[in-house]
Amino acid sequence: MNGPKTEEADVVRPVCALVVAGGSGLRARTSDRDTAKQFEDLAGLPVFAHALRTLAAHPRVECLICVLPADQINNSEVRDAAHRAAGASVNLIFTVGGASRRASVAAGLVCVSGSYRTVLIHDAARPFLTAPLIDTVLAGLSRAEGAVPALPVSDTLKRSNDGLIVSGPDRSDLLTVQTPQAFRTDAISGAHRKLEAALEQGTVAEAAFTDDASVLEWAGGACVAVAGDPDNIKITNPADWARVTRAIAYQQEGLDMAPSIGHANAHIQRETRVGVGYDTHRLVPGDGVWLCGHFIAHTHKLDGHSDADVGLHALTDALLGAIGAGDIGTHFPPSDPQWKGAASHQFLTHAGKLVGERGGRIVNLDVVIIAEEPKVGPHRPAMLTAVSQALGIEQSRVSIKATTNERMGFVGRSEGIAAFATASVELPNDP
Repeated sequence: MNGPKTEEADVVRPVCALVVAGGSGLRARTSDRDTAKQFEDLAGLPVFAHALRTLAAHPRVECLICVLPADQINNSEVRDAAHRAAGASVNLIFTVGGASRRASVAAGLVCVSGSYRTVLIHDAARPFLTAPLIDTVLAGLSRAEGAVPALPVSDTLKRSNDGLIVSGPDRSDLLTVQTPQAFRTDAISGAHRKLEAALEQGTVAEAAFTDDASVLEWAGGACVAVAGDPDNIKITNPADWARVTRAIAYQQEGLDMAPSIGHANAHIQRETRVGVGYDTHRLVPGDGVWLCGHFIAHTHKLDGHSDADVGLHALTDALLGAIGAGDIGTHFPPSDPQWKGAASHQFLTHAGKLVGERGGRIVNLDVVIIAEEPKVGPHRPAMLTAVSQALGIEQSRVSIKATTNERMGFVGRSEGIAAFATASVELPNDP
């Protein structure tokens, strides 16, 4: 009842990262550029090496696999740049890509050692990935076999018929996806092998698989969407070079990159909002209490329509408050019998999903539990894990504290437990 079944040991295992640089980069070439986009110089490094450098610096990444075109695999300048970017702290492996992106990923996955149960797959043409984005997608694996950074579609979509605009799809549930995408290694490797067999039999078309999430989904696996990064742009067309050059200049000056990028969401300024939550439940005879997604054996339990987890209820209300989405009772009314005895991590996950759908990002959560007993301290690590997994965020963004009420009031008389929470959320400020 307290969240995903993923073992903590799986979550902390080291990661292998695969950087796909095997394409020809034709679409991004201009009249004076005949070099594939991933090998163009960008602030003193080839484009692909920027991704290698960020991934190598991440504490979870211990292995890097660089997938290169056949005509570049022995290029000493390319390999030297890769080694400079990766440094000596990770194991760097080079391999030859295939005729398509899908084939290049499959070639890279063959090189992933069985000791790496998690793999990140990243397009070399996205040089601006960040450590927080890596943390976010890795945390998302606690909820599914794959985790994909995504942004909501902000522009109206239309279809064209012989140049005439016709009605378009509803954008409310549409997302644009990015890389790095994180996967359980056995799941994504098995999916690619299954797809390879289907392609050989001619039962599917390769054009249908534009990213690795689509491969896993086709094979029957599940992917979760986590908050993407508007600055994580991809070099696709010649016009993108000017945007990337401006972004590098802003980055080097320590300024916000968004005004320089010019992608669909770049005009949106972002602001930080704060929400507050409070909850309390009565203690009645029982076998234990749920607090922040963790069960603690005790002589009493918390009485409520759901599992009465005051910590998660307060956090849920804080997140909903930060995005102006009502309160927990609005979304999960106690009069609805389907929520009788429900595990409260469902409420928190729902609030986190609403943040993501609004293009938001959870900056931090802080909850204080007020109880005379049971003692919270020994259970804090398990609570941190439960909250971070429910939301797909790193534990460093979660704070859980506890205090007593000095034997005063209903809490002091051990008649109940209370919790206060605050949530800070970064949201697009799009008037």
